[in-house]
Amino acid sequence: MKKITLEKVWDVLTPIQLLVIGYISISIIGSLLLMLPIASSSSISQNYIDALFTSTSASTTTGLIVEDTGTYYSLFGQGIILLLFQIGALGYMIGVTLMVLGLGGKISITDRILLRESVKRPTTVNMIWFVKIITVITFTIEALGALVLTLYWTKDFGFNDALYLGVFHSVSAFCTAGFSLFKDGFIGYQSSILLNVVISILCILGAIGFFVIYDVLRFIGASYKKEQKKLSVYAKFSFLLTITLILFGFIIIFISEGDSIMASLFQAISSSSTTGFNSVDISIMGLPSLFIMMILMFIGASSGGTGGGMKSSTFGVLVLFTYYLLKGKKDVNIFKRIISPEKIDKAFGIFITSMIFIVVALGILLFTEEFSFISLLFEIVSALGTVGLSLGITPHLSSIGKLVIISLMLIGRIGPLAIGFSLLGKQKEISFKYPKADIFVG
Repeated sequence: MKKITLEKVWDVLTPIQLLVIGYISISIIGSLLLMLPIASSSSISQNYIDALFTSTSASTTTGLIVEDTGTYYSLFGQGIILLLFQIGALGYMIGVTLMVLGLGGKISITDRILLRESVKRPTTVNMIWFVKIITVITFTIEALGALVLTLYWTKDFGFNDALYLGVFHSVSAFCTAGFSLFKDGFIGYQSSILLNVVISILCILGAIGFFVIYDVLRFIGASYKKEQKKLSVYAKFSFLLTITLILFGFIIIFISEGDSIMASLFQAISSSSTTGFNSVDISIMGLPSLFIMMILMFIGASSGGTGGGMKSSTFGVLVLFTYYLLKGKKDVNIFKRIISPEKIDKAFGIFITSMIFIVVALGILLFTEEFSFISLLFEIVSALGTVGLSLGITPHLSSIGKLVIISLMLIGRIGPLAIGFSLLGKQKEISFKYPKADIFVG
């Protein structure tokens, strides 16, 4: 019998498979901690499925909950949840890298490959240096958000409680996690201009992506030094898509609901950034609003950020490809640059695999759950997009239903296409090509 060594396991598994194992491991560790009596305010151990659900929801920065975060969990439990969505937003490999570097160690080749899979960065920038930049950006933005929110809540809760609320919600917003310590979310603050603006800015900054923030800072720095540097094509593309999707969602929700401008804009931002905060009762919203929110949740945030979804750039590439196809043009252009066929193929792969996971999950839940079609579809899209908005059915799902949603949250965080690659394993290169088949389409 051959002895299986750790080195052989590394050789057999692909970087994406190791990434999947990493996220699953974090969810399991988090669930075990949340099961501890000290994690609940009642000092009673939570059942494992619910603990795993909450842990996965936090580590994937989703925000779907089976128990109210602010009342069910103790400070210890809430701290675990906070730590989980902070790790999940940065990517656990970034945390590992920083710990190794902090201890004076070196990053292995395998670790660098994993980092490349989990961190979207400009090819001209050193990976380790970019990881450090991401970390600085994250904690700086979260600290500024926490400061403003703390000052805002001090008048109502006192400094200590306001500081805790400020830190928790600032991190949750920037990580697009959607966890709130208020039972009704931000419904009680629907008319607060300051809170809506601060939370919305944090959500957008988290969703727009680290590379875009880095590119903007680089552009501002160059302008200050009077150097000629332009924003990258991807940064301009991300800004265009983000603004377009938010405005489109806002208009539909505002027309459908007739709510205030601020509440409609907040929900459009929350959906498109895949944060999952709410300032209105989602369960009583009309079908047009729910439909546009599902579209925004499915498309999701920008690549390389803390948000989820199919990614807005993927959607943008598909729209551009369709447009140029209808015009009879071969090349797909954006800002006087050609999008490579490989990127287009990947965009279609992400879209198709995402749709497959939605259809399969919906088919299962229609058998196991007794909720309406729209409620189940909304829950599925929210889970796959790692959003966290719900029509109120999450706590009432069966054990099978919760396991399906848990799987979708993990798939959404790691990426549908990446999950497909991990299931197929390492692919062997083929040195020959088959003859073309005459297949009729359309």
